[in-house]
Amino acid sequence: MQETNRRPVRIANFSGYYGDRYSAFDEVMAGDPVDVLMGDYLAEITLASMSPLYTKDSSKGYITYFLRQIRPHLAALAERGLKVVTNAGAFNPEALANALREAIAEAGVTLQVAHVEGDNLQPRLAELRASGQLLENLDTGEPLSSWGAEPISAHAYLGGWGIATALREGADIVVCGRVTDASLTAGPAAWWHEWGTEDWDRLAGAVVAGHIIECGPHAVGGNFSGFTGIPGAHRPGFPIAEVAADGSSVITKHGRDLGAVTVDTVTAQLVYEIQGPRYLNPDVTVHLDTVRLSQAGPDRVRVTGTTGSPPPPTTKVALFAPIGHQIVLTVYLTGLDIEEKYELLRSQIRDQVAGPGVDELDVSIIGTVAADPQSQWEATVPVRIMATAREREPLEYANFAGRIGGLFLCSVPGFYYDTGAQRVTGPQPRIEYWPGLLPMAAVEHEVVLADGRRIAVAPPAVTQLPEGRPVHAEPDPYAWTGATERAPLGRVAHARSGDKGGNSNVGIWAADPAAWPWLRCALSTDELRRMVPEAKDLDIVRHEFPQLHAVHFVLRGLLGTGGSSNLRADQVGKAVGEYIRTRVMDIPVELLARREA
Repeated sequence: MQETNRRPVRIANFSGYYGDRYSAFDEVMAGDPVDVLMGDYLAEITLASMSPLYTKDSSKGYITYFLRQIRPHLAALAERGLKVVTNAGAFNPEALANALREAIAEAGVTLQVAHVEGDNLQPRLAELRASGQLLENLDTGEPLSSWGAEPISAHAYLGGWGIATALREGADIVVCGRVTDASLTAGPAAWWHEWGTEDWDRLAGAVVAGHIIECGPHAVGGNFSGFTGIPGAHRPGFPIAEVAADGSSVITKHGRDLGAVTVDTVTAQLVYEIQGPRYLNPDVTVHLDTVRLSQAGPDRVRVTGTTGSPPPPTTKVALFAPIGHQIVLTVYLTGLDIEEKYELLRSQIRDQVAGPGVDELDVSIIGTVAADPQSQWEATVPVRIMATAREREPLEYANFAGRIGGLFLCSVPGFYYDTGAQRVTGPQPRIEYWPGLLPMAAVEHEVVLADGRRIAVAPPAVTQLPEGRPVHAEPDPYAWTGATERAPLGRVAHARSGDKGGNSNVGIWAADPAAWPWLRCALSTDELRRMVPEAKDLDIVRHEFPQLHAVHFVLRGLLGTGGSSNLRADQVGKAVGEYIRTRVMDIPVELLARREA
């Protein structure tokens, strides 16, 4: 290990998803000194939306606005010696790498660009299946051959060693496709500290740091249930991970930016989009139940205690296939008798548009009318109408929206469209997701350098099958001897929810550590079924994170087969946690008083 690299590496995030704040790159470049800039653009639903477009035009397939974000800063990147790592390469990392080289040449600076290949398995899919690879579904265990849909894209989740290799070979900008989100941090940390491939605890610590900062403003107070206590919540900045040589880290932010980094904002991201205490990564298995958080100063949270073990022998493959078309339309109801109006309208809509060719039709009322409305809008609720069909024709405007429009004179009073909104132009492709499994040894992970050299990245030499599903026993009944009061759970607890394929995960943790003994016992699986009636028939997996004062649930199948194809308005489960916080429980008065003090 070089003496100059014994200090922590400072890795700053500038994007948490495709569509994040465009000015983020400018903000980070104007912020505190860092060593590496990391941008995450890919989510499962992003790959789903890009799949049909890439199928039509394979010459692009990358995140074009990343190129616009970075272009004004090329000279400053070269002058400061900053590294940039991103998965903005999406379906075509090579094309983005070439476009960057052209922009660098135009800017008259010297920056080396490398890209990582091997995640795109679509060209090899027939070969892999012919060789006996079943690409079993991660959730059901069924082979890909049972799907009944023909994939148009298939991307394996790569680890961080390709990134580390590219940086070691002198790359200044590393363009990736579908690496794991955390690999965008773990790869630079492994390069900086010259870790070995079996430094499990160090790698696990870097993966945790990467998981915390991968979603940008999340760790700085964005999308946080305690947002009312966040200064400058209207524009939280982007996080920085200071990853030390032992794998521990400090999560912070740029001093000039708004927002806050606290134990709670970091906990919110730690329990987000996980499947339990074992966080599987292509480079290491992370034991999240060993992670400890502590406030190390203003906007500084120390992350310690993370342990790791060998990675599993397989990696996830995100496969997407078109399964037809879908259309969504919103109309509005106003006034008294809303339930009766909704029931009549729903039956009329079903008569109008249901029939041959329409596979599924969902008509859902969203919200309720205020008891004593002080404006027309407080007396109004939206009704969301979504339909799917194998063929496009049944969902064309005249056959769908036009028929619903034909109800205006014969339906209920107070029923209307928003005539100022853009008119529905027609159905969109419906893309289904299949999370497959593939041995990592079958993935051809490669780094392509600026001079054309190709360096193969070997699969891990040591792997370990994941343990059985780690589920804590249901808590013993908890008899609180003091007085209780009926109140929303959110009075004493925070929550964060997200998606992993068709599963929704929800982490709920005590806003005050004193509430943890009550919370862990009160939030049984049966209680969650009461709180979330739509999950009453689902397989629910419960875990506990005592170090984080958190209970974690996986609601298997709540999101159908994935966020790109279910019929929910909250397709990727981002609001499930906030819904649970509204549910009323018998909460100890003592705990409520502590929060209000």
